This record gives sequence, C-alpha cells and structure tokens, in this order.
Amino acid sequence: MKFETEINFKSNIWNRDAWARIQADLNSEKESICYTTGTILGVRPGQAVKELCGFETFLCTRLMPAAEDGSIRRLNKEVIFYTDPRSGQMIDEWTNPYTEEVVDVIHVANDPFNYTISEWLILAPEDFKTGEKAEPRKIPLIFPWKRSGDVITLSTDMHLYYPNPLQPDKWVRESSGKMARVSEMMRYFVSAKDLENPELTSVNYTGTWNRITPWLPWMLMGDTPGHCLYMSTMLKSDNIDIIPEHVREFSEERYPGMLSAPTEDYGPSISSLEYYARQQSPAPVK
Repeated sequence: MKFETEINFKSNIWNRDAWARIQADLNSEKESICYTTGTILGVRPGQAVKELCGFETFLCTRLMPAAEDGSIRRLNKEVIFYTDPRSGQMIDEWTNPYTEEVVDVIHVANDPFNYTISEWLILAPEDFKTGEKAEPRKIPLIFPWKRSGDVITLSTDMHLYYPNPLQPDKWVRESSGKMARVSEMMRYFVSAKDLENPELTSVNYTGTWNRITPWLPWMLMGDTPGHCLYMSTMLKSDNIDIIPEHVREFSEERYPGMLSAPTEDYGPSISSLEYYARQQSPAPVK
C-alpha cells in the first residue's frame, strides 16, 4: 500500500497516512497492540481529588483498505480492566470511598470498536438555536502537530455531549443524567525519522491518555455532582508481550478472543455505556 512519508503537517492525505501508521499497521496481515495503564480519580465540588481505582487497558487493532479513495478501515477490540491501585490486580468488588458501599465491578470489553480513517472529517455540529444536528460539514483532516527535533507530538482532543444510553428514569443509581459529557485527550510522541521511513508501515509511540467521564455506572453514584478523571500512559508495539502477563491471563480467562485484532469488519461499534445498557440490569433503588 502506498503512503506519504515526507512530513507535511498541512496535507490532509499525509495526516491520514501518518495517523493510520500511528494507530496500527498499513500491512493488513499484521496487528498492533496499544497498552495503557493508569489511575481513575474522583473529582467532586468542594473536595480534594480522590484516587478511586487503577485500570489496565489494551487495544488490538488491524487496518484494512476501505475504498479506492485511500480511506482505511480501523478494526479494533478494546478492554478496560479495573484494578486495586496498590497491588495492580484486577478487582471484582470495590468499596466506594464516598458512600462506603461495596459494589460489583463491571469491566469493559468492547468488540468491536471500528471506524474509518479518511483524509476528511465529516462533522455534524449542533445548531445552537434548536439543539438539533445541523447540516454536516466536510473538512480536511489536519491535526495539531508539534515538532521538537526528532520528536513529533500529536494531540487529539475530543469533547462529546450526547444523550446518555443510561437514562435516569430507568437507571436511577447508574445514570449521571439525561446527557453524557465525555472528553478524551491523547498525546502521541513519535519519531520523525520513523514517520519519514518508507519501509515502516507502522510507527510506534509512547504517550498519554486522559479522560473526563461521568461516574462509572457500576459505582452507583447516580447524579451526584462530580466526575471521573482518567490519568494514564500508553505505548504501542506489534508484540502482545507488551501487555503484562497477569493482564493477559485475566483476559484469556474472562474475555477470550480479546487478545487478537479482528480479521474482518463487523459491528455495530457502540460505546461502553451502550454495552452496559445492553448487558446489565438496573440496581435496586434504595
């Protein structure tokens, strides 16, 4: 597969190809692994930030040609396993430090979560007068890259506000409200030499993943003011050994099949909250 290697931050085709090589491998016979580990913090008005739990995340990703226009289909499986922040071991029960209630932990296993990488972004912004989606806009895919010597930093920030799949009239204790506000802020640090190397169909990175999200539904915090803040580091490899052995063993036991990327496109691709709404039942109201 041909791809642009001469660095050109203003070219949407170069942006597409660079983003794809960072996400995974343009060689469809190969898969890429992103491994992330970090801490979830609780943020409440008038209180100090509180450590809630740790987490272990990995993504198994494969790229496939999507169309003759050069767009690329990103096929992906992903998990989030919640942990004791001291031992690093996965947990099935958690004591809520705000309420002292012991709750069941619901881990995340999204299979699949796919999307298309194109030289264009198709945006459907809200009409602020009506609150409804406005006419979609097609804009070039241009990321805010920064370069310092051989190190190139890619920042991808996404701020969402959408109807909550867990509506409060049904999910009284799980739902933060009628709307869900979620932000994801990622920083990828890559080598300029790697991006310019025509032999590399995949470019590895180190980076950070920070996320602002409502209280996790299994925490049973309802519409209590506040939110969760994920703080983590991430790195990419083509070797599954990048994932710690105890995380791989837990995945194989509880969620078999998640340690390999999809080999074909299937769906639907839905959010973690939508998976929760499909797979769980509302907790009894106290």
